[in-house]
Amino acid sequence: MMTATSTLALTHASPVFELAKEVDDNKVTPGVLGFIVFAVIGAAVWLLMKSMTKHMKKVDFDEGPADASLDIVEQGRAAQPSSK
Repeated sequence: MMTATSTLALTHASPVFELAKEVDDNKVTPGVLGFIVFAVIGAAVWLLMKSMTKHMKKVDFDEGPADASLDIVEQGRAAQPSSK
């Protein structure tokens, strides 16, 4: 049983169906939607890289001498009570 809404939708959609028949099945392009999705992904990657760069600038990579860091580790082990 067809309602008035479905009949109206089919009568207005008939030009779209005719255009779809003219489309070559061997030539399919992504179209506007594909461009929009690609642009959104590109913008997201750009924003993530910008944020990552900002956070990486805050990181301090300077290390002290290797033997000084070993002394700190050994002091930490000596300060811990044994669990035996």
